[in-house]
Amino acid sequence: MSHSSSAWLGLLQLCTHKVECEGDGNFGLREDSDSFNDRMKGINMQEARRRFTSMEAWELPKHPSAIAPEGVRTNPDMDPVPVPMRTWSLWTILAYWSTDLMNLSTLQTAGSILAVGLSWREAIPIMFVGTTCIAIAMVLNGAIGSRLHVPFSVIATGSFGFYLRYFAIVSRAILAMFWLGVQCVNGSVCVTIMLSAWAPSYGRIPNALPESAGITSMGMCSFFLFWIIQLPLLLIHPTKLRPLFYVKLLATPAVVLGTLGWAVKQAGGGGDIFRLQPEFSPGTSKYAWLWLSCMSSVSGQWSTMAINIPDFLRYSKSRNAQNVQLIFVPIVFTLCGTMGIITTSATKVFQEDGDYLWNPLDIVSLWLGNGSGGRCAAFFGALAWLIATIGTNVTANSISAANDLTVMFPRYINIRRGSIVAAVIGAWVIVPWKILASAATFLNFMGAYAVFLAPLSGIMAADFWLVKKQRYDLPDLYDPHGRYRYIAGCNWRAFVAFIVPVAPNLPGMALAISGYPAVQISEGAQNLYSFDWLFGFVVSIFLYTTLSWVVPAKETLVEQTILTRGDGIEIEGTRDGSDIENPKVPEKVLTTAGDGRHTPESRGLNGGTG
Repeated sequence: MSHSSSAWLGLLQLCTHKVECEGDGNFGLREDSDSFNDRMKGINMQEARRRFTSMEAWELPKHPSAIAPEGVRTNPDMDPVPVPMRTWSLWTILAYWSTDLMNLSTLQTAGSILAVGLSWREAIPIMFVGTTCIAIAMVLNGAIGSRLHVPFSVIATGSFGFYLRYFAIVSRAILAMFWLGVQCVNGSVCVTIMLSAWAPSYGRIPNALPESAGITSMGMCSFFLFWIIQLPLLLIHPTKLRPLFYVKLLATPAVVLGTLGWAVKQAGGGGDIFRLQPEFSPGTSKYAWLWLSCMSSVSGQWSTMAINIPDFLRYSKSRNAQNVQLIFVPIVFTLCGTMGIITTSATKVFQEDGDYLWNPLDIVSLWLGNGSGGRCAAFFGALAWLIATIGTNVTANSISAANDLTVMFPRYINIRRGSIVAAVIGAWVIVPWKILASAATFLNFMGAYAVFLAPLSGIMAADFWLVKKQRYDLPDLYDPHGRYRYIAGCNWRAFVAFIVPVAPNLPGMALAISGYPAVQISEGAQNLYSFDWLFGFVVSIFLYTTLSWVVPAKETLVEQTILTRGDGIEIEGTRDGSDIENPKVPEKVLTTAGDGRHTPESRGLNGGTG
């Protein structure tokens, strides 16, 4: 409540107090303390009720945007990042990828390749080539964020149109919240190991939940504790994430190397996995399609990051520092995957059933039975993986979903509120433990989501590099009636470039979800689906570029990047409901960037050199 509101409230209360005449003839104020307290309680309850039930009470303070047109609601988390908040250096980017790539999923990736019948000789190059493909997409789209300093949800306007972009935004937000919930389940396992190491009786808590719940009482306690621990860290603004990266950078490599050393020592060597041969002869069609399938699976595993990456690189100090991803990402991922192969190979030697252990948490849980020293190792090992899991949720899931929610509901949601909403939906509304326990087909569907994400990232890259020639009108990315309106806010070229590569992969996706014999498709359709991400990414680039060259939307093309607009500028060349093939749009009174000749700063925005 503002100071002026408080003053008026106090005056109102004063006027309602009983004014009585004292016996000496003087007038004074005498309150009935009980009635006053009751009245104040009523006022407080009314105010609290209003704050929770009135939508107006939840509105964010109106933000005078430095770039959005009058009447378009934004908030500071949607606007281009001001120069003082561009805190990500080259070392921050390296720390980010060092921590994000070293996770439970990476260490298990090689196992999934070996499980389908290939050997380590194929697994290592597959991991390198697959991550190189996705690194190319991340560098292409990351450049948009590092140059324009705006999030994906704003960038998507340039290629999809102001309203069609919401399809891409909602698609990514759902996926981000789903994986946030899945990571919470992994984090709850870490909590269970830690508490069992601290108090072994924790593992014997009786279960009071029905089987239909999909989780035990102990599991629910661990899940809730992890969620509570994680929640404050989800509220960290992206500009202040460096300390989290450095903590994770210390913890995760330590547990990975420690687990590797322990497993090799226990086994007396690296095991027999390096002597295994592929089940299919090199040079055969089956071998080739399997190779492509595994490579595309590795790329698809990181397909969300090919779209998310501008959300982080918008905070970059330099426009070129992000190029290091092209080399760094494949190398780190392949090294982590190789360490996972060695660790898993060693576990087979001392396992009573002779099976491989691919999940690092399964290996850590073995230490609980090795006395007090083993429990201590299990506690710190699980703690390291807990930190890694929280880091993954913060960087790869929470911020991405929060950015999307800020664009969908700018009046009510900023990044901090969006992170809370994502945490609640991802952890409690989606009910991830039940999905993991009983819905294998849904997991297959989410794993096949790369079918949809690959064209989205391809269209973004093609629009920026090949169609718009790295030149956007930044203010019009926020304007529903600006040059990126296309036809009723939808760019039909992007729609076609999305549908064409997705449609032929739908039969293969149905087979992956439902399985045989529920779905029967041709061998050709199966082979096409085997490299769905690569197919979708390449075909969408080709189609979108071709359509944009053959039937260009000339009103969307500018000669230089427009960073902000002066007073009184009138946008010509756009009209509601149609593509207008007009000559170059006049660019009077504009602040531009591109060749360094016209780069004055305006309202706190940098001239675009990053």
